[in-house]
Amino acid sequence: MRIVTRPDFDGVICAVLLFDVEKISRPTLWIEPYEIKNNDGLIKEGDIIANLPYIDKCSLWFDHHYSNKPEKPFNGAFEIAPSAARIIYEYYKGRFSKDFNEIVIKADKIDSADFTIDEILNPENDPYIMLYFTISGRIKTDEDYWNKIVYLLGKYDINEIIKDQEVKKKCNIIIEQDRIYEKVLRQYTDKREHITITDFRAISAEPKGSRFLVYTLFPDSYVNVKIRYDKSNREKVIVSLGQNIFNRKGKVHLGHLVSNYGGGGHEGAGSCHFHISEAQKKIDEIINVLLTDESIH
Repeated sequence: MRIVTRPDFDGVICAVLLFDVEKISRPTLWIEPYEIKNNDGLIKEGDIIANLPYIDKCSLWFDHHYSNKPEKPFNGAFEIAPSAARIIYEYYKGRFSKDFNEIVIKADKIDSADFTIDEILNPENDPYIMLYFTISGRIKTDEDYWNKIVYLLGKYDINEIIKDQEVKKKCNIIIEQDRIYEKVLRQYTDKREHITITDFRAISAEPKGSRFLVYTLFPDSYVNVKIRYDKSNREKVIVSLGQNIFNRKGKVHLGHLVSNYGGGGHEGAGSCHFHISEAQKKIDEIINVLLTDESIH
């Protein structure tokens, strides 16, 4: 039996919970949503998929994303909820070896982006938020680190984990990255009415930093559109949409919007990608929808 999940904080907590209640015999497969959609051959009988689109070869599936709403019967659980970890926690309630309530509450908070401006600007004040920022699916060489965090969260208190030398090193790197990233955001972000557009296509590689920093710079905006090339294929343009977590006035369901372009997500965030030949046309369409700010059902 194997866990298949996404390398983000919610995926990590999903793995922590599943390792505690299921007889997991194989290493976790960490993949992104587009990878599972493009290659369902990755999934084998006995796999438990969490926080990812459904593939009918799996034995159990748990998710909470609007765009992944199931159309056929399956084993597991789906619900529109703050986190996929919450779905697993409720499904197995009463069967865990220890109290995971605190980390599930944190998964809810983090995956639903329920932050304050201070928590974004000073993440070191909350060990869970600081740990969250060290987990990034963009750094594929971090797989051993993701597995380590799953193990540590299953065994130790967060205040012990945050003192681990490897974790501390990553936390320090994140704080410095955000300092630099804020300057880059100011240079490559334009505001158009109630949306901001961050376009990194003019630079050789997408800079690293908190995806929430842009909202602290433009707190009155509704949505940020981030555009960049795929780091392994510059023929592919990736577009990510994020609702301003400090100003939730926008009416557009972002997950639904990107699902019209083959992408996925939930109400407050979503992403899709295009070939370079059609990217600008599609991006303009998306921006026009966001500018009209009409409810999409």
